[in-house]
Amino acid sequence: MSTFDIQLQEREQVAHGTTAFHFDKPAGFTFKPGQAVDLILAGPNAVEGANGRHAFSIVSAPSEPELVVATRMRDSSPFKTALDSLPVGSPFQLDGPFGSLTLHKDRARAAVFIAGGIGITPFMSMLRHAALDPQPRSLSLLYSNRRPEDAAFLSELQKLELENKQFRMLATMTQMGKSNRPWQGETRMIDEKLVRQIGGELPSPIFYLAGPPAMVAAIQSTLNRAGIDDDDVRVEEFYGY
Repeated sequence: MSTFDIQLQEREQVAHGTTAFHFDKPAGFTFKPGQAVDLILAGPNAVEGANGRHAFSIVSAPSEPELVVATRMRDSSPFKTALDSLPVGSPFQLDGPFGSLTLHKDRARAAVFIAGGIGITPFMSMLRHAALDPQPRSLSLLYSNRRPEDAAFLSELQKLELENKQFRMLATMTQMGKSNRPWQGETRMIDEKLVRQIGGELPSPIFYLAGPPAMVAAIQSTLNRAGIDDDDVRVEEFYGY
């Protein structure tokens, strides 16, 4: 891994309590969709110890000219508080990339992404990359949130689904009683039926999980009950809370 100097370029609210941060992408920095980086406070804002750096999954695709991460800002850590308050143009350092939650090479096998909340971030990089990739691959996303207001990148995902015939999304909102927005889709927690609905007809799918640890553990059990072999499930510690 290498360390690069970068600057904050823009902030963008992508859901209730969730912000995307845009940085310039330094020359020579490369990564695979699904990987993560450490952001480090630099210059006059540098802080020693754990409060001075934080790991985030990358949202942007490798071919995009900028580097984007996104995170929930509720119950913010000292690092997130600094990230949210520093002015555009503030210096940071970038350490990475790292992480192995990347797509399998066999394009004949489908990929099924299962994301809870901000766990969508590594899959956004993969899906944005797929939209620009001329080689087709069957991709599906099962995306769970409490409310549409909480679903980061939902409108972009809906657009990607319309534009990419190889991509299908099944989104579910589990607390619509607390929402002020209309929703005509699923409202169940992720269960065996939803898993079979999103992956049942796909060719030899491999499942990728990202989200809160308790949710990921519960989904692993759900996949086992649905007959999915552990060898066909990829899980990695999620970066970005």
